[in-house]
Amino acid sequence: MRISPVKVIAEAMLEKKAQGVTALDLRAVGTAITDHFVVCNADSTTAVAAITDNVITRMEEKCARKVLRMQGLENDFWIILDYGDIVVHVFLTEYRDFYRLEDLWADAKKKVYTDAPEETAPSKVKSKAAAKVRASVKKTTKIDG
Repeated sequence: MRISPVKVIAEAMLEKKAQGVTALDLRAVGTAITDHFVVCNADSTTAVAAITDNVITRMEEKCARKVLRMQGLENDFWIILDYGDIVVHVFLTEYRDFYRLEDLWADAKKKVYTDAPEETAPSKVKSKAAAKVRASVKKTTKIDG
């Protein structure tokens, strides 16, 4: 099973605590210059640089893809990584708020990535039953002990 480069990028961003990780699928937008944008932000230039470095590393490791062009490394306010079919935008938070890139591409399908754990199915053991099991274990331990 081939892993999606967009997912690799999103996960690499989240590994470095990126905020607002969002992928825009631009394929249905006729005027788009690429297939996907992946956008995130961070509150410091140090974090912006760390996120960018991790995206570059993970794309090479997991997808064997090197970035074609980079812009913004001189100040770490807004870094753009161009992979041809995917363009990555790593913003300093105030720059993302100002440029509102997602609003410019509002017609695109959007997917938000979070580092929240996936929901698990509810337990089949009812809480009263679980309490009874715990109570019986305590009684058994006292008798045996």
